[in-house]
This record gives sequence, C-alpha cells and structure tokens, in this order.
Amino acid sequence: MTKFDLKHVYESQQFDPKLLDIIFNVADEMRNDLSAKQRRYADVLKGKIMASLFYEPSTRTRFSFESAMARLGGSILTTENAKEFSSAAKGETLYDSISVMCGYADLIVMRHNEPGSAKMAVEVSNVPVINAGDGSGQHPTQALLDLYTIKDNFSTIDGLTIAMVGDLKYGRTVRSLSYLLSKYDNIKIYYVSPIVCKMDEDIKEYLTTNKVEWEEVSSLEKVLPLLDCVYMTRIQKERFHNLEDYENASGKYILGMEEIKLMKQKSIIMHPLPRVDEISQEVDKDPRAQYFNQAKNGLYVRMALLYLLLGDDIRIE
Repeated sequence: MTKFDLKHVYESQQFDPKLLDIIFNVADEMRNDLSAKQRRYADVLKGKIMASLFYEPSTRTRFSFESAMARLGGSILTTENAKEFSSAAKGETLYDSISVMCGYADLIVMRHNEPGSAKMAVEVSNVPVINAGDGSGQHPTQALLDLYTIKDNFSTIDGLTIAMVGDLKYGRTVRSLSYLLSKYDNIKIYYVSPIVCKMDEDIKEYLTTNKVEWEEVSSLEKVLPLLDCVYMTRIQKERFHNLEDYENASGKYILGMEEIKLMKQKSIIMHPLPRVDEISQEVDKDPRAQYFNQAKNGLYVRMALLYLLLGDDIRIE
C-alpha cells in the first residue's frame, strides 16, 4: 500500500510522478464510481466540512470543488466573493481569516488575488489548504486536471510536444502546468505569446535546469503541425496595469477552422476557460477540442484530492 504524503496542495513543485499516478488512479476510480449503480465513495467524507474561500471570481473551480465535496457526502461552507462579502471588506487580514476558518472546517479551498497567499495560508492553517489560484502565481489543481486530460488522451505524457499560447506572463495555469510537465521525459514546450505576455524567466530557468526543451516563438501557425497539444489561454484584461499593452496583446492568437487544419489528426486542443475569442465556437465540434472534457475532468481530480486529504480509511494500491 502506498502512502499519500501531502497535507496541503499549494504549488505544482510538490508533486512527483509517483504522487501524480496516485491522484490520477484515484480520479479514474472516482469517474467510474459516479456512473456505478452502487457507489463506493458516495459517503466517504460524510461529516467532513470544506470551506470554499474565494477572494476572486470563479465558476468552474469553485463549482467543481463544491460538487466534488457534495458527491463524496461532505458539507460545504462557501463565499463567492470574500474580498467584498467577508470580513476582508472590514480590513481583516488573511492570516486572521485562515486562523478563524480552521475552527469551522476540516479543509480550506482558497482563491486569492495575491501571489504567494496560498503558501502563507498553509503556514497558518492546521487543516489542509488547497490553492485554487493565487493571483498570477499558481493554480496547481488546474494543472493536475490538465495533465490528467493529456494522459487520458495519450496514455503517456513522456515524449509529447505542447504549445502554451496567449497570456503566459499572468497566466497561473501555464506556470503550474510547466512545472508538472518538467517531471516527465522528452517533453518539448513552445511558448507562443505577444511580447508583453512572455513567460517569466523563473519558469524558463526552471525548465532549463531540469533539462526540459523549450522555445519561444511568435507564430502559432508555424508550430501547429508539430504539436500533440495546443493549450490556449485568454489575454487577462484584469491583470494588466496598462490598457495599451492589453489592447496590443488582445486578439493576436485565434484558433479557428483554418488554423486547426494545420494540426495533427490525433492532437488535442485545451483551454482552462473562460475563453473570450481565442478559440472559435465552430472548433467545438472537432473531436480534438477537449476543453469541455478538460473542465469535467476537474471534478474527478478534485474528488480524488479531497478523498486523499480527508478520507479516514484510504487504501491506495
């Protein structure tokens, strides 16, 4: 029996291939369990409480965590916009908020606008904390479901070529996914972005140190025929400090029917969502479009994490 060694989930660097396999195997079990007549996991978290503490807007992440907890029989305390509708509006510090929530819940899922806030919460909390996005820092559970989606389509992750496209500077999902991909062999990553949205140097240095091949390119069309996976992201207007920079970056990379003709037949298209105009709706009908399945996979992965972090009688083969 293998041990699950994490108490908190706050950054992608925490994971190694063995831990990732454990999570993905349990996610497979959760997916199968949801369609079973006799559900094995329906009440495994009965009596447990999850606090959903979101200081930034969220749809998929918050709902998938809350759905995951409900489907495992647990209870939920939730606030959709804690920045305005919690004591944070009165000036309460995050330190105090986390210290208080520990007394109410068995686990805290937190999204915050400040990079590094999740790590601070972990240092304060005596119950598990899951980072659901900390500003432009990281979003590790999104990266886990992204990797799960890739593995689900290709069986293996080793040897794949992936392009991350769009807002790489402020995009926490591409940062977290880059860290996870570095755990595998013979990965090639293309970073495709406007100049003002280039991937930060810390990620590129990390990949180089870990012998992951990467390249920055300006032309999406040039690399599309080479890719196993194209990971599109929106240009995040809310993160720009300069409107002119946003306007220069917006609309530069759009994946439409003409563009996907350049892609391999067995490649996949991913997007963390929400999208604006970077993938045409007509692309949705193409079997390579995996972004809605990707979002659905978030439920299974988050069910697996909640079970592994909170379950009383966990058995991992």
